[in-house]
Amino acid sequence: MKKIITLVFLLFTLSLSVFAQQNTINWKSVNELEELQKKEPRKVLMDVFTTWCGPCKMMMKNTFGHPAVIDYINKHYYAVKFDAEGGNDVIFKGNTYTNEGYVAGKQGRKSQHQFAQALGVNSYPTVIYMDENLDIIAPIKGYLTPNQIELYLRLFADNTYKEVDSQEAFKEYQQKFKPTFQSN
Repeated sequence: MKKIITLVFLLFTLSLSVFAQQNTINWKSVNELEELQKKEPRKVLMDVFTTWCGPCKMMMKNTFGHPAVIDYINKHYYAVKFDAEGGNDVIFKGNTYTNEGYVAGKQGRKSQHQFAQALGVNSYPTVIYMDENLDIIAPIKGYLTPNQIELYLRLFADNTYKEVDSQEAFKEYQQKFKPTFQSN
């Protein structure tokens, strides 16, 4: 009997572990994007963060951990996490970007990576949306809740952004938008 209870417990724990792994965003690296686009073109959502950024951590937990956000991003985007102060080299569109001032193990703020500079990122978190050609559609700065990010996820995924050609048109889109992501 004890073996059966142990076996049931192990199977239950394993199934929870598998479920938890499936219910996360399929994060990719910047260096994988060009090959992925050749196989199956998609829009790109790039979370540009730093390790010391409180709102970045909150967004990772509250927004990128939300089941509806996870499902939508995994279906419609390639998602990339990029540490704007990290030390890994990035190859993007034939250019190599580095962080020459990177010091391994340094705590707190570090030097900004050349790739973050090339993207024009100057605050964290910033979510960069790109089209299937890896051209920037828009950088969206600051912490966003699941309902706030949903507006942008849908705007860019279905190409509505191409019709929203002025500040007035965007305000109208915002006013008409009805979020569907339920709270956790």
